[in-house]
Amino acid sequence: MSWNKWIRQTHRWLSIAMTAAIVFNFVEVLGGKYARWMGLLAVVPFAFQMITGLYLFVLPYAAKRRGGAHAD
Repeated sequence: MSWNKWIRQTHRWLSIAMTAAIVFNFVEVLGGKYARWMGLLAVVPFAFQMITGLYLFVLPYAAKRRGGAHAD
């Protein structure tokens, strides 16, 4: 698998992990059992997703600069 496809797949899985963490936080808040560390549960995948998202955002511009047609 190429590097770009690996980053794209990682970004997708991180979005699933972040969504699950947000749902978990929401359920805990409704249940009244919220703790501060639970809020950080969604921050970890979000930080990595931000990095991969920025990479994917810049990818087409970098490909144009190099003279390539596609970034895949």
